[in-house]
Formats: sequence, structure tokens, C-alpha cells
Amino acid sequence: MTTAPARRSGTKGVARADREAQILDVAGAVFAERGFALAAVGEIAERAGISKPLIYNYFGSKDGLLTACLERAAALVADEIGRTAALGEVGLARALVTLDGIFAVLEPQPWAWRLLNDPTLPGDPAVEAVLTTYRNRMAAFAADGVGELMRIAGDDDATDLDAMIAVWTSVFDALVTWWIDHPEESPEAMSARCERLFAAVFGPAE
Repeated sequence: MTTAPARRSGTKGVARADREAQILDVAGAVFAERGFALAAVGEIAERAGISKPLIYNYFGSKDGLLTACLERAAALVADEIGRTAALGEVGLARALVTLDGIFAVLEPQPWAWRLLNDPTLPGDPAVEAVLTTYRNRMAAFAADGVGELMRIAGDDDATDLDAMIAVWTSVFDALVTWWIDHPEESPEAMSARCERLFAAVFGPAE
């Protein structure tokens, strides 16, 4: 009989993976609140209840910590949109399902959205690589969903599609950002609000 390998532990008996996740949650929130330049590793360590050397041991540097936070945030958002895209909804129903999923997945970690959309992030090559991959995934999802909507409408004009992608991306960003700015609004309440807003603009869903 073989024995399963023990989980590698961090400090005070906490598994390393769990400790890293805890650090990333705290660091992501601090980076989102203060911006990278003003965020201090000491504050992150204090909020997480650990030592600064442990953060450097896990992530190497403040830049490495930021990159890890961005990787986690990008996967969280893009993977959720990929999941909802695979559900098979089309048109405005797909848009609403996508928003439902994003509200739900961001509720415990709203910092992820703010961090991914922070215009003050440093131009570090590792940071740029993460953001480029994330933005390419998001652009592909937008092109697929909006392209489907335009085909349903009978519009195959490439320039119309390009313009509508820009419109939908702006609307999506605005709705999620508005929700993040109103933490009293539950995911369920925001989903219902989006449905009402879409009905006001496009008419009730049939």
C-alpha cells in the first residue's frame, strides 16, 4: 500500500497553495486600492498576517507578486466567460448569462476586475505578457458573441461588427465597473437590473 505524499506546508501548518491564495487575495486588493506604485509589501504582509520575507520567498519580488495576482485575476475572469460561452445561449440571452457569471465569480474578489483594468500598471514585460494574453482572450469572446448576435440580426457587414464589438465591450465594462462601485448590490440584484436595462433598450425578451 502506497502512502499519498503529504501536502507541502507554508507557515503554521497552512498548505503552501492555500497560503499563496491567501496572499494573492490580500495583495490583489491592496494593488487594486492603492495602485502598484503606492502598494507596500509591508501592508500586504500585515493584512495577511504573515512576514514580508515569506512573500518574497513565495513570489520573489513585488513585481512577481503583481504578476501572480494578474495571472489569477485573468484566469478567473476569462475562464468564467469561457464557461458561460459554452452553455449554448445566443444573442442577448448569452450576454445576460455572461454577466450573471461574472457577477457571481467576482463577488468574493472584486479586486480582480479593478486590477485587470488599472491603467497605472507598470509596463514590465511579465505584466504585459499576462495582460496581452488576457485581452486577446476577451477580444475573441467578444467577437464570437457579438458576431453571433449580428448574424441573428442578418447583418454581415464587417465594419458594423467591429463597431458593435466596441459598443458591447464598453457596455460590458461599464456594467461590471458600476456594480463593483456599488458593493451593496448583490450579484442577483445586479443580474435582474441588467435584464431590466436590456429590456428597456431592446424590448422584452420573447
